[in-house]
Amino acid sequence: MNINFVCLGNTCRSPMAEFIMKNLVQQAGLADKISVSSSGTFADEFSHIHCGTCHELTKHEIPFDDNRVSKRFRRADYSKYDLIIGMDVGNIWDIKNIVGGDPDNKIFLMMSFCGENRDVDDPYYTDKYSVTYNDINRACKALLKKISQS
Repeated sequence: MNINFVCLGNTCRSPMAEFIMKNLVQQAGLADKISVSSSGTFADEFSHIHCGTCHELTKHEIPFDDNRVSKRFRRADYSKYDLIIGMDVGNIWDIKNIVGGDPDNKIFLMMSFCGENRDVDDPYYTDKYSVTYNDINRACKALLKKISQS
């Protein structure tokens, strides 16, 4: 199972989701079965993880690579992943625009795994990294549960 989390710039929400999910997968002993990455629809490929995201991950003792740089979601990425998870409806629209649709039904809104049809707020604009962390952590746990049951 290959999962890619996608946001706008790949500096706040999607790397937060990447490292939360990697940690959950590792704790569940599924690292050999589930691969996790992240990207952004308009990522500046020289940007690092935002310091607010690093602070929030550190606060919750989630290991992360603060030297990684953002990467852009590309059309060819669609075939690489089993699940492509956007943080908000704008990301979903951008992903489908880049790919040309979703013929394999593998693009999902992050909070849909919690049964909620809403966005994960972008802390780059809200500065509420703890709120974003709580949403993403809850959704990642629900996603892992769903994967584990299938």
